[in-house]
Amino acid sequence: MPRKKRAHFKLKTSKSAKKRFKVTKNGKILRTIAGKSHLMVGTAGGVVRKLRGRAVMHKSNVKAAMKLLRPSL
Repeated sequence: MPRKKRAHFKLKTSKSAKKRFKVTKNGKILRTIAGKSHLMVGTAGGVVRKLRGRAVMHKSNVKAAMKLLRPSL
């Protein structure tokens, strides 16, 4: 009786990373700016505006983030 071939498992994207990071067309990773989830009552409006939007991830963290996102790319 011939043996069945074992199927390789599929690599899965980390869903938490997929929701947190965005990869640009040029391969840079964007992240949300920290520090705006709570305790914003006494914060100046200018600071709140600067925390809006996204920032480019530092190059020291890119390798780890790409490892989490790799299957979806």
